[in-house]
Amino acid sequence: MPETGSDQGSQAAVAHYVASLSSDLASLARRSGLETLGYLLEMVRLEAETLTRRNGNGNGNGNGNGNGRRG
Repeated sequence: MPETGSDQGSQAAVAHYVASLSSDLASLARRSGLETLGYLLEMVRLEAETLTRRNGNGNGNGNGNGNGRRG
């Protein structure tokens, strides 16, 4: 887990970590038939990715593909 702090780099690192974890948890929830929980975790992932892009480069324009989906 990344160190916490108040600077934008730390916020981006924490948001990236949250995005990664929530993606894994959303997949697990959906595989277990917990569709609503999976949906909510997917919303967490999207928000965390938005914050990662915003805090990572300061202008809100990310350099990734935008969908954040894995595998």
